Amino acid sequence: MRTLLCTLGFTLALLSASPAHAQFANRSLGLSLGYMDFNRTNGLDDAFFVGVDASLYIENGFEVVSLSKIAFPRDTTDRNEKRVVGLAPSIGIRYLLMEESIRPYVGSDLSYLIVFKNSVSNFVGIGPNVGVDFFVSDSVSVGARAQYNFYIALNEKTQRTLTLSAGAAAYF
Repeated sequence: MRTLLCTLGFTLALLSASPAHAQFANRSLGLSLGYMDFNRTNGLDDAFFVGVDASLYIENGFEVVSLSKIAFPRDTTDRNEKRVVGLAPSIGIRYLLMEESIRPYVGSDLSYLIVFKNSVSNFVGIGPNVGVDFFVSDSVSVGARAQYNFYIALNEKTQRTLTLSAGAAAYF
C-alpha cells in the first residue's frame, strides 16, 4: 500500500509540473583594450585605451550598452607632444543580428569626451559601431568592435575618432 501511494504521489508530481523554461544571462560586465585615432583634430593624436563595458539585454535582439574609456593621446599642439588624459563614457543601443554563440551586432552610441590638456575640452558625440562577440563558455565571451565617432563642442573644431577594440565579458 505504501509503495502504491508513493508511486501515485510521484506520478501526480510529474504530471502537474510545469514545463522547463531555459534561463539565459541578460547582463554583462567586461574589460576592453583598444586603439583610438583622433586624426590629429583638436591637436590630439592616436592613443591606446582601457575600457569598462556593460550591457543589458532588453528584448527582440536589442541591448542597452555602455563603454567607458580612458585614453592617453599625444597633444600635437605641445612642443614636446606630451601625453594628455582623455575620458570617454558612452551609452547606446545595439541590435544583435544573431543570438547564438556567435553574436554579430550593429549599433549607435551617444558619447561624451573630456580631454585634460592645459585647459579642459568637453565634447558630445554620436557614432555608429559594429562588432561581434564569440562565446567561449555559457557565461564568457570575447569580441571585437569598431566605432566611428563625431564629437562636437562650442567654439571647437569637430573631433572625429576611429575606435578599434577587443574585449572579454562575463554574463550573469
